[in-house]
Amino acid sequence: MSNKVKKIIKNYTMITAGSIMTALSLVLFTVPNKIAAGGVSGVATILYHLFGFNVGIVILIINVPLFFVAIYVLGGSIGTKTLWGIIMMSLSVEVLTPLLAPVTNEVILASIYGGVLGGVGIGFVFRGGGTTGGTDLIAALISYFFPHFSIGQGLFLIDGLVITLAGVVFDVELALYAAITIFVSTKIIDIIQEGFNISKSVFIISDKSQVIKDEILDNMRRGVTALRGYGGYSGREKDVLLVTINRAEITKLKNLIRNIDEDAFVIMNEAHEVLGEGFKRISERAINE
Repeated sequence: MSNKVKKIIKNYTMITAGSIMTALSLVLFTVPNKIAAGGVSGVATILYHLFGFNVGIVILIINVPLFFVAIYVLGGSIGTKTLWGIIMMSLSVEVLTPLLAPVTNEVILASIYGGVLGGVGIGFVFRGGGTTGGTDLIAALISYFFPHFSIGQGLFLIDGLVITLAGVVFDVELALYAAITIFVSTKIIDIIQEGFNISKSVFIISDKSQVIKDEILDNMRRGVTALRGYGGYSGREKDVLLVTINRAEITKLKNLIRNIDEDAFVIMNEAHEVLGEGFKRISERAINE
């Protein structure tokens, strides 16, 4: 079996698994507790409680026409993986709803765990190169017809409208719980997309940068990149050191810098999924995707 075929199978498996997890978040947590957490699934949740319409069918009825409109307007950027994600999530909701009972009737628990499970599911779908349609397609169309709206603004607008509608139809408190679900799911999606192995990228500005660089290379066995810079006030040129470390090495690096130059200026930022020597190999990431 060629690598290309393996990659296709892997991607569709991830989209399928992610779609099922997203459906589970709706069936087990959000829909039974009237949590309309934005997007098409939020609209489907509202219609289910108002008129008894099947959530999976509503999601499919809204998403499929949106998909073909997006194909017509936006062209080939909307692929078959998105259609697969739409169909799998809708079917999963329909199959699972009569089989499973809600896990909890506590709305706060439902909003948090529904967000976690939904975020993991959508993150898997994204990692497989697909989407579950709905909000993403609408936001892309809004951005196309109204260029002053970015896709991010479109997403915010749609989710805001759905949550507002939920507040009118149900009550304001449930709308606030829906906002919690969206917040949690967004954070989880970021983690799935960017990776769990959070490292630190560190910028070090010091008059003793050569000594610090040598100590990092010799004692910590980490690579260091020296960037040329100059002081905005003094105008003097100096090296700005850049080094990437894991969380267990933070204290060691800070002690190393402090022992050499207590006046050093240090900036630490989170770095998600670092690829290269000393961390995950680039080839591993390529295979996983």
